[in-house]
Amino acid sequence: MSAKVGVLSVLLSVPGSKTLKDKRQVVKSIVDTARHRFNVSAAEIDHLDSHRSAGLAFACVSNDKSVADGVLSRILALIESNPLCEVIESELDFV
Repeated sequence: MSAKVGVLSVLLSVPGSKTLKDKRQVVKSIVDTARHRFNVSAAEIDHLDSHRSAGLAFACVSNDKSVADGVLSRILALIESNPLCEVIESELDFV
């Protein structure tokens, strides 16, 4: 049996954020939506003390690489459609 693990790393800018609380509201919304809608693991992993940027990671496990790729691509599209943040950089890796 072979499991495919896809990891999506995203660097975000949250230009309208004036405080860490503002940023965390945006991050929490994205992370919670991804967890519930796509059944993935998600966490803020970088730029924890910055109020204008956030590093997020999402992990999806599947027996089919194309399924994991599709799920993570839809998560990226969801983030890109959020008017409160801007994707600066994204990276998709498979293990």
